[in-house]
Amino acid sequence: MSITAPRLQNMANAIRVLSMDAVQAANSGHPGMPMGMADVATVLFSKFLKFDPAQPRWPDRDRFILSAGHGSMLIYSLLHLTGYEQPTIEDIKNFRQLHSVCAGHPENFELPGVECTTGPLGQGLAMSVGFAIAERHLNAQFGDDLVDHKTFVIAGDGCIMEGINHEAIGLAGHLKLGRLVVLWDDNRITIDGDTDLSTSEDVAARYTATGWHVVSCDGHDFVDIERAIAEAVADPRPSLVACRTIIGKGAPNKQGGHSVHGAPLGAAEIEAARGELNWTLPAFELPADVLGDWRNVGGLGKTAAVDWAARVAASDKGAELLRRMDGELPDQTEVQATFDAWLEGSTKVATRKASQMALEVLTAHVPEMVGGSADLTGSNLTDTKSTKPFGPQNYSGRYVYYGIREFGMAAAMNGMALHGGIIPYGGTFLVFSDYCRNAIRMSAIQRAKVVYVLTHDSIGLGEDGPTHQPIEHVMSMRMIPNLEVFRPADVIETAEAWQLAIANEGRPSVLALTRQNLPQFRHSGPNLTAKGAYRLAVAEAARKVVIVATGSEVEIAMATRDALEAQGVGADVVSMPSMSRFLDQDAEYRADVLPADVLRVSIEAGTTFGWERITGLDGLRFGIDTFGASAPAPALYDYFGLTAEKIAPQILAALQN
Repeated sequence: MSITAPRLQNMANAIRVLSMDAVQAANSGHPGMPMGMADVATVLFSKFLKFDPAQPRWPDRDRFILSAGHGSMLIYSLLHLTGYEQPTIEDIKNFRQLHSVCAGHPENFELPGVECTTGPLGQGLAMSVGFAIAERHLNAQFGDDLVDHKTFVIAGDGCIMEGINHEAIGLAGHLKLGRLVVLWDDNRITIDGDTDLSTSEDVAARYTATGWHVVSCDGHDFVDIERAIAEAVADPRPSLVACRTIIGKGAPNKQGGHSVHGAPLGAAEIEAARGELNWTLPAFELPADVLGDWRNVGGLGKTAAVDWAARVAASDKGAELLRRMDGELPDQTEVQATFDAWLEGSTKVATRKASQMALEVLTAHVPEMVGGSADLTGSNLTDTKSTKPFGPQNYSGRYVYYGIREFGMAAAMNGMALHGGIIPYGGTFLVFSDYCRNAIRMSAIQRAKVVYVLTHDSIGLGEDGPTHQPIEHVMSMRMIPNLEVFRPADVIETAEAWQLAIANEGRPSVLALTRQNLPQFRHSGPNLTAKGAYRLAVAEAARKVVIVATGSEVEIAMATRDALEAQGVGADVVSMPSMSRFLDQDAEYRADVLPADVLRVSIEAGTTFGWERITGLDGLRFGIDTFGASAPAPALYDYFGLTAEKIAPQILAALQN
């Protein structure tokens, strides 16, 4: 489709006008970036991007990611102009208002066409690495006829400066992800002012050093933009296109300055901008010919989508690709039979090892599972016989060596999950979840099926000491909405947690796993972890106490129960692998597991904060509210009072009082 430069200019100006009008109506937002990048976006969508607004989830579409999510009116304008069902012009008029699909930053679950939620700078770019990994992996498995698309990103100076950028581009360069193109809005402006206030680095040199192809262009010259993007698309390396732009382009008195970054232009400047752009229509009205040109652009991908569907229907691999992209798990009969057989055993292993045992079974039967670790494979035990290394020599591999890049790993896994066709899981130490916490939070916000394997989950890791011993981490993970946290107590609960995690539609999961060996307690029953908590041991004497524990402390709870029963005090033990699941159960079930007429006690080798939700204010909470120490695990548990010998007397004393 050939469009003359004047028509392209009018199309770009439509983005500018919609953006400045919406921000003005909301009295809030960032008009500068969409106005500055309007020309680049117009060339990208009209000349390069493969998409079909009528089929926004078409699996072989190119992915467009607005990493500079503060400029959200850019993508809202593009979606409306090209003919997506939403946002409508009314949606755009309600930009940033309660329940509007045009939120302040793009949210993937609000609008088809928004591939991922962006806002925390750098994460959109980092997630794009996961999108590109997913494309290469599925391409290697299903071939060019079924999987052959690119990932385009618009990123700003903030995305380039954030530390996650270093992790993301290093990984992408190493993996030679040549289908990834980042368009850098090189306007040299941040909120505080000119970028020379805070940085003097050579961005192009940094990208080149990590194995990227770098090209630059005048971001307001349509011919030059097209040339640069074409070069980027043709190069086998991931590409950075440095688009030299003027922030707020079209606002004659404010363009080029930081005042246009994060505030409405104001009525006077908008009027001046309309004159500058030769735009005579009032707010939110579009010329028929300009809208027609944009709708023609939106129709360009229809034939490609129809042809792709025909190839899928004709391919013996088509049904399998669609199954994976639809998120449907394959038949689990053999998996369940294997796990059921484990109930008859008596396996004493660390839950990190139990996780690997479960993964050996699952990865053999669920081919969309792609694992990895942030340089802790031998500790996290996340590799299996079915997961060969992923890389330029074997993109069909299912194990990503992320290197010491926890944040980059988590963001990449978000991208892989959101791309579709992959269930990503990745490991690090629980204490290092701090490095990637915001990406874990983004998993939860985006409803992405990502599984975090967080091992060495307590002082039980021993001699490495307080820098490596998590205290607040499990409870802080539980505080993140829509994140399921499992802390299994044995091999059976671990397998059950894995089954629930890979079936968790719209929800990421954390598995907090031990370094130390734990006995197997479960020898019967269905998936009790699905209830979140259940009665593991029943009082023999008259019940006075219910002891609730998780993970490695279930063993301590069982020993404490034995000590109490020896004193004639009846005690139940409740294993609680998922606090959130238990709290989601109906009141009758919760009351049965935790009756109100007994002393409730919690044991967990971490902060006691939050456990009052389970024990009540009058219950007892045994844990650690300081940092840990360096010593062998048994010595640490004794020192911090987490032994049956030290807990049982305190329970007896509380009962007497």
